[in-house]
Amino acid sequence: MRLTASKLNKFLLFKLPAAFICGVRVKEIDENKCVVSVKHRWINQNPFNSMYFAVQAMAAELSTGALVMFQIQKSGRKISMLVANNKGNFTKKATGRITFTCNDGHLIEEAIRNTIATSEGQTFWMRSIGIDEKGIQVSEMDFEWSVRVK
Repeated sequence: MRLTASKLNKFLLFKLPAAFICGVRVKEIDENKCVVSVKHRWINQNPFNSMYFAVQAMAAELSTGALVMFQIQKSGRKISMLVANNKGNFTKKATGRITFTCNDGHLIEEAIRNTIATSEGQTFWMRSIGIDEKGIQVSEMDFEWSVRVK
């Protein structure tokens, strides 16, 4: 079974309902890139009339984590994944539709290969960039993922 945007969105509904209710949706995924979108609405706003930072973090994390899930599935092995660390930078108010893109899928394959070969945990950083409808960057988030063979 191949991981697709619609399967990931169904996963959100049942396993991450807060993200689903806030409008976080996977738009596109392949082995190197994942695109996640969320629209500023009443349910996900902050008191300053823009998107709450945690909603942006959910969408950004999903754009990186979905790629990790994709590569784990591709490996055919039972491998655990966990966010070990994260950092974010917010450069503009997030209003309208924000699209988070991660292009770091290539980083995961080597970490999975190493954890399978050594049975030791591996960590790697992935970046997701949030862009508004005008093409202006509103946030940039980095997530340190840890993977290890179960």
